[in-house]
Amino acid sequence: MPKRFRLTRRFPVAMTEDGYRRLKRFAEETGLEEGEALSFLFENFNSVINEDTFSHRLNLFLREIEARKK
Repeated sequence: MPKRFRLTRRFPVAMTEDGYRRLKRFAEETGLEEGEALSFLFENFNSVINEDTFSHRLNLFLREIEARKK
């Protein structure tokens, strides 16, 4: 039986409530732990994102964050 990936980095993360709920749902759907799910998403980032909508969604998110800070 193959060994599970060893998670070598730990860092405090602040996430939006919606983002955290989606991460938990993704982890449950795939049978991964939350840290493993994040590792998968970032290790496969270029094949996971939709390049056509990424910059638009990022700009929307950045504006939302600025509005929340006010």
